[in-house]
Amino acid sequence: MVIDIIIPAFNEERSIASVLAEIPAELVREVIVVDNNSSDQTGAVAAAAGATVLREPRPGYGHACLAGMAHCFARPAAEQADIIVFLDGDYSDYPADMTALVQPIVRGEADLVIGSRALGEREAGSMLPQQIYGNWLATTLLRWFYGARFTDLGPFRAIRREALQRIGMRDTTYGWTVEMQLKAAKLKLRSVEVPVRYRRRIGVSKVSGTVKGTLGAGYKILWTIFRYL
Repeated sequence: MVIDIIIPAFNEERSIASVLAEIPAELVREVIVVDNNSSDQTGAVAAAAGATVLREPRPGYGHACLAGMAHCFARPAAEQADIIVFLDGDYSDYPADMTALVQPIVRGEADLVIGSRALGEREAGSMLPQQIYGNWLATTLLRWFYGARFTDLGPFRAIRREALQRIGMRDTTYGWTVEMQLKAAKLKLRSVEVPVRYRRRIGVSKVSGTVKGTLGAGYKILWTIFRYL
């Protein structure tokens, strides 16, 4: 199956080369790094490492993901990917885990696969207490209101391209991951989780690393959950 990867990246010049170096090259056709208005050399480093680099000047995780999707969907029908993988550019995920991540889709058992940090091995300090609590709260609400059984809103995920097109993603900021999961539940797509490893990121998180980012992400995630009820 043809697999393309989308990596949203904001000021990740210190980490992006390491992320790209660990992606299983035999699995992937194209690696798309979306430089989300970085003020450093993220785009140049990614291009030097062989990635396709897109520039998205509008800040926001969702904006970057949508730009990557538009690039994928612009291909002629015969050249569309079968699976699209989303991966962060901060080196907190283990790109090698993508081999296990895509297997439920390859076997025809799932439409969406979430890489669960809650089920996998986490390096000490890789997730802050507010992240762990926020994930628990969001996934609990997803179960109560949508019948969706997830343990994580992990950004490392794989989805069938047709399923991604059906979902019709809209969020441009922090609600991106939860929007995909709740819409998958509403559409009754087959969603599963696989354990993934997680380590301390390179640099400071733009979300959990600041009070403003933490509050903004928490508000947007909860707003998104209730919006689609």
